[in-house]
Amino acid sequence: MSETVNTNVLVIDDEEMIRNNIEEILMPVISSDTANVNKAADILFGGTIPIVTSRRSSMPAFKVKKASSGMEGLEMVRSALAEDNPYAVIFLDMRMPVWDGLETAARIREFDSKAEIIFVTAFSDRSIEDIISIAGQNVGYHCKPYASEEIVQMATKAVSDYNKLRNLEKLIDVISSINLDEQQLTLLLKNILDQLATYVETDIAIMGKLHDDDTYEKMFAIGAVEEKINIQELIQRIKSIPIPQGAVMQIDEVVFAKVESYTVFAALKKNEKLITEKLYLLKLFIQSSAKAIQNVHLQEQLLQREKLSAIGSAMGMVMHDLRSPINNIPLLTALLREGGIESQWIDMIDQSAAQASEIFDDFLDFLRDATVYKERINVAELVSTTMKLMDVKPALAQLNLTKNIPLDIFIQGDESKLQRSIINILNNATDALAYYHTENPSISISASAEENTIVIIIKDNGPGIPISIMKNLFEPFVTKDKSVGTGLGLAIVKQYILAHGGSIIAENNNGAVFTITLPKT
Repeated sequence: MSETVNTNVLVIDDEEMIRNNIEEILMPVISSDTANVNKAADILFGGTIPIVTSRRSSMPAFKVKKASSGMEGLEMVRSALAEDNPYAVIFLDMRMPVWDGLETAARIREFDSKAEIIFVTAFSDRSIEDIISIAGQNVGYHCKPYASEEIVQMATKAVSDYNKLRNLEKLIDVISSINLDEQQLTLLLKNILDQLATYVETDIAIMGKLHDDDTYEKMFAIGAVEEKINIQELIQRIKSIPIPQGAVMQIDEVVFAKVESYTVFAALKKNEKLITEKLYLLKLFIQSSAKAIQNVHLQEQLLQREKLSAIGSAMGMVMHDLRSPINNIPLLTALLREGGIESQWIDMIDQSAAQASEIFDDFLDFLRDATVYKERINVAELVSTTMKLMDVKPALAQLNLTKNIPLDIFIQGDESKLQRSIINILNNATDALAYYHTENPSISISASAEENTIVIIIKDNGPGIPISIMKNLFEPFVTKDKSVGTGLGLAIVKQYILAHGGSIIAENNNGAVFTITLPKT
């Protein structure tokens, strides 16, 4: 936020008397002979030029500079910008020699689009539409003669508007560099969007993420968005329009801003046209928000890697000692069986040892970002073999596990890692079906060949993925309603699939649905 208020005023007028008079109004000289000054002003100007007044306590401390022509005014604007001390308000005469007021404003706008320009003229020979089209919409217009109170009010409002916008601009800009967690950042962005919505004069706004499959993930909203904005209809319309990256545009009564996959929609009043300054702030907000969100994700990933590295270092010191006794367990149970001892407890010991060994392997693979060794694989055979390796779940003896995969689909991949990926998803599905006592539990695996990819879909008829973990489903240590497991399974799956040059997404559709996309052979 700004620590000081910009009260710099520039008066551009070819009449010295007008320049001096506006300066005196905004920077009044306290005089003991005010009555004589008032009388002289009455005689000389017939009451049309305001008298000198003392500064009111509520009046901003204006700092006024003057220029006698458009060319001189432009140079003063450029110098002020170069010194990082711009003018907040520019009073501009409409009729001047060489450059008139509109040409001067147009040239100023080439360097300064933020200053509030107030035209003060004795002639109303240009329409407000003409003025706005040339000088921008952050302009005012007042006809001579004027009263001193009017000049003070216009300057005070213009300075207030200018500084409010600059403070909001700086607040929006700073969010991209502050260090917050995702929850804190979301709250801050929502508050800023609320302020921005007030400035744009709307009570309906939404920020979200537009995914490649055209689904829209709402992050937060202001007002009853769903009642006013049909997001999916807007997305379809936007798809048909070429939109440059970082553009802000208006479609009917909805303003749309997009940076990368992040978007803001704001509903305006009917027939309202958003001014350039407001469009600029919407664009700045979405740009800074996208950068801030990405920074948060990068920070979280860094912390996650640091945590994994620390855990990995600790695990490395005990891994050697632990692996030996775990690997000895199957040897000991085999000796027991050779001695004639058969028991379900021995079977459970073997299963627990195998599970512990797999957890070690998964953890080490994830930490090491294990290398993928590719070979030509038949997808139907891969899935058939994988299904045979799937954990036996006694509680799901009635599980209906089906597959629908053409026999002529091939990919280049690491068979072991793809098997473990599919097994991880299948085991999660069977655990969920058992936990929620799903009637007639079923899991289906299907595959199809697209132009350049192979798509594998694994679907169950369970309760679906809990909304609370959907967003972070593929991150390490994310788990819910599982009595065993580290929460690494799906993080490892994603790592393996990405290492193959593919992608994986999860969604709910009458159960959990995982879609794996892999490059064709």
